[in-house]
Amino acid sequence: MASDANAGAPEIVAVREAHRLDRAALESYLSDHGLLDGGLEVSQFQGGQSNPTYFLTTGSADAPTHYVLRKQPPGQILPSAHRIDREYRVMSALADAPGVPVPRMHVHCEDADVIGTPFYVMDYIPGRVFGDPALPELAAADRGGVYHSLVDTLAALHRVDVDAVGLSDFGRPSGYVERQIKRWRGQYEASATETDPAMDALGQWLTDHIPADTTPAIAHGDFRIGNLLLAPDSTSVAAVLDWELATIGHPIADLAYACMPYHLPYGVKGVRGIEGLDLAAHGIPGESSQLARYCEQRGIGDIDDWPVFVAFSLFRTAAILQGVYARALQGNASNSDALDVGRRAGLIAERGWAVARAHD
Repeated sequence: MASDANAGAPEIVAVREAHRLDRAALESYLSDHGLLDGGLEVSQFQGGQSNPTYFLTTGSADAPTHYVLRKQPPGQILPSAHRIDREYRVMSALADAPGVPVPRMHVHCEDADVIGTPFYVMDYIPGRVFGDPALPELAAADRGGVYHSLVDTLAALHRVDVDAVGLSDFGRPSGYVERQIKRWRGQYEASATETDPAMDALGQWLTDHIPADTTPAIAHGDFRIGNLLLAPDSTSVAAVLDWELATIGHPIADLAYACMPYHLPYGVKGVRGIEGLDLAAHGIPGESSQLARYCEQRGIGDIDDWPVFVAFSLFRTAAILQGVYARALQGNASNSDALDVGRRAGLIAERGWAVARAHD
């Protein structure tokens, strides 16, 4: 199969009614900060971003300049959610990090009076985004390059000297995995609508198998193919996106999350998995090959406790889906949609518990 030249191109639509902003106030702000060249056109990126993301165009028709504006959503939000300030800070810090491409950041506005909520503006970078780790839009000859770019970029991120880029206070460096396990056990127990033996057993198993700390690194928190902007005409990474969950943490937890599709079934609705797919025929490297490449890139030995990190990634994802399921039920979502989410949570919990049992 040949790759579709237009596959992965972002869809840009008119601004949704719920996300309308004060265009005149935005024009004035951008002008004051030297980012406006004549008029301003505002549209919105289609998709499920938790933070509304806009496409800005200024300049002449012959030589337009494009920016991306990302803002907190309207309405009440949890204090720890939608942290665009953290996104702005970490991408600014990584501006010159070798091998970790990020957009150039321009301004961060904390004044909600300008357009309704805090926001930041960054360069627009042309590229492609693919949500399905099976990469059906690409030819088999191109898929391996995407997977190699993913692991190379993640290894480069984890090589960044946290202190040198000014992020030593961006998160607590020790006890990351232990805190995460405790947090997600609590989140799951608070949202559980019925007992799930696999989830309960996995939560206890993880508590009993907490891996040792290692040299802390910048952890993206949601590093996956769907958060990589690929170059328009190659499989290299043009930019890493969606840094909302970034912190200082255990690098192998980041790697395990990126490798989670290897442990989830292919072809199940709503589950981004490639287990059961003929990887060689599809041009996708196996997990062991990806791990070896990562270790070589970072200059480290074999990874200890790999199944623990994989099981934790599956546990965290199942806990998140359980929360979505519980909120859907409370909000009287359509029964079929809510049940689909609930089934996915159970399936992922079972996969995590299977990884744990195999380890023992």
